[in-house]
Amino acid sequence: MSRDSDILIVGGGLSGPILALALAQSGHNVTVIDALSEEIRKDAAFDGRSYAVALTSQRLLAGIGVWDAVAKHSQPILEIKVSDGRAGEGPSPFFMHFDHAEIEEGPMGHMVQDRHLRRALLDAMAASDGVTHLAGETVTAQQATPGGITVTLASGKTLSGAVLVGADGRGSGTATRAGIKRTGWGYGQTALVCAIAHEKPHHGIAHQFFMPPGPLAILPLPGNVSSIVWSERAETAAAFHALPEDEYLTMLRPRFGDFLGEISLTGKRFTYPLSLSLAARLVADRTALIGDAAHGVHPIAGQGLNAGMRDIAALAEVITDATRRGEDPGSIAVLTRYEEWRRFDNTALALATDSFNRLFSNDNALVRGIRDLGMGVVGKLPTLRRAFIREAAGLTGDLPRLMRGVPL
Repeated sequence: MSRDSDILIVGGGLSGPILALALAQSGHNVTVIDALSEEIRKDAAFDGRSYAVALTSQRLLAGIGVWDAVAKHSQPILEIKVSDGRAGEGPSPFFMHFDHAEIEEGPMGHMVQDRHLRRALLDAMAASDGVTHLAGETVTAQQATPGGITVTLASGKTLSGAVLVGADGRGSGTATRAGIKRTGWGYGQTALVCAIAHEKPHHGIAHQFFMPPGPLAILPLPGNVSSIVWSERAETAAAFHALPEDEYLTMLRPRFGDFLGEISLTGKRFTYPLSLSLAARLVADRTALIGDAAHGVHPIAGQGLNAGMRDIAALAEVITDATRRGEDPGSIAVLTRYEEWRRFDNTALALATDSFNRLFSNDNALVRGIRDLGMGVVGKLPTLRRAFIREAAGLTGDLPRLMRGVPL
């Protein structure tokens, strides 16, 4: 059949454009269907979101030509400190400390604000001959046939391709229209997200402080600024978010501590409800899911985006290799290779983040003692420490070529 593009991607956030650029570099013609206008996407305002981009995800961004534009706005993560305790009491004496110097590859990752990554991706798509970006368009229907797949847009236009990729988030319309069901549950927690300016330098150290209501992540950004992801019970978070700025800081200070000196808010505050969402399948007829459309996890380990990056690199490799062999990249036989590659890792990450949240977000004295002892043991054993560091850097498992720094 005649096709408008080789690959149609629904979703213009991060995952969709990254996959589009990866596929375009390997010779594919790709259309990204983006529900938001380009003006909204290019808005430079800080919306609270920052990402811990693991070392292997950085390699992927370098491989598609966008890392250089992002690097000047990024902050290397040189150390990670993980501790347990209660607000106002300080951390337990048992903790985990991971230093990038224990591995040879470099920093475990970089902190990058969403706005900088988003703009770099928009610029790269505009410069690519292989990517068409349809902004302000939504898909209302999709129809798979033996020869391809067609989508109908709200504007009435139809587009056809060999493969349709859903990169349209946890409420993925692509998945729903393909008959892919989801499983998941809410945590009764909400993440309070903001940026904090502080008196003392952070030295590139990321902190994860586990408290009974939920974890507090303090993540270094360029300068004396850190991104805060502060998880609280939903009703408590709503009350805190409604407070004036000075009272909000009064609630944060006992949890944040004074190790970075005086703190103040910079920019707006945001909230995001926390839940688990896992697609029952990653593929259907001529359809594949990536990123949050495939799996939405608790931010406790900061690995949601990195798991999506692995999806992208794996799917790009599967499609590219199949095309070079003369196979139909949209056939279920080809797409099943992607699902088999990514299904176990995605499920394992979902279960791990769910288990960690349940383990640490409680105040049971026995459980607290066991987990503190466990953190102390990990912190003292070099082999275990290195294993955690390599996991944080994304260096474990069956890595796609782009995540090893190898072109498609």
